[in-house]
Amino acid sequence: MVDRLVNSEANARRIAMVENCFGSSGQPLAEQGRVLVGEGVLTKMCRKKPKARQFFLFNDILVYGNIVINKKKYNKQHVIPLEEVKLESLKDEGQYRNGWLIRTASKSFAVYAATATEKEEWMAHIEKCIEDLLRKSGKQPPSEHAAVWVPDNEAAICMHCKKTQFTVLNRRHHCRKCGSVVCGPCSSKRFVLRTQSEKPLRVCLQCYDELNREKARSNQGQTLGPGAAKAGGDGAGSGGDSSQDDDSDDDDERPVAEDKHDEGFTSYNAVKNGYSSRVTSV
Repeated sequence: MVDRLVNSEANARRIAMVENCFGSSGQPLAEQGRVLVGEGVLTKMCRKKPKARQFFLFNDILVYGNIVINKKKYNKQHVIPLEEVKLESLKDEGQYRNGWLIRTASKSFAVYAATATEKEEWMAHIEKCIEDLLRKSGKQPPSEHAAVWVPDNEAAICMHCKKTQFTVLNRRHHCRKCGSVVCGPCSSKRFVLRTQSEKPLRVCLQCYDELNREKARSNQGQTLGPGAAKAGGDGAGSGGDSSQDDDSDDDDERPVAEDKHDEGFTSYNAVKNGYSSRVTSV
């Protein structure tokens, strides 16, 4: 009983510290039954370039944010329910090593650890939390996940028409359905992808045609409903509004000393048995 009380108090202090590091820019994280399993710095593949992000793994959510001052201040908090997460290991390719995909219905992205051991620990801890959540809730894991965006620097020309070269005027855009980097004319259509947003989102012409065919098949023999029927009317050329194309945690270009891994995954001995494989004292 004493150990359980000590562990509970230590867990509450750690969660309070995480909340304090995000300040008013973050949402409250303390909830009944929530446990901080571990934390660490991972390199997140953002739209423009890979960037260091601080990640916090709880038993029911994954939280990450931009590093302003390491261990003291973070911003642009993102909270991902673990019940929606599917992990997919990535093969090592050149400088990109020890990586895996974090996939959800609304957003998917790649992260990279500093070492193979750290990758193994992160994935094992996350998978254990997901397994426990799904077992307790009786829910099934989601079958549909958002596409992973192709980084800007991997596409010098439009991946749809294979002709348009990207310049200051010919900006890159991302299809929300397949994640490809496309030019304005090749992504002039929008479609409602309800797992990502209730508003029509930019899609490439190929995905737009496929989505409309799927919609027509599903509505065959029925009266067309409001839904995505009007989604294609909002076109945008290469000079159009592409504000929705920006990754919301990819616009802080201030240099920080934390743009490197100075520590591995830190797990806590205050959590329940089964989560912690390599405990670092704190």
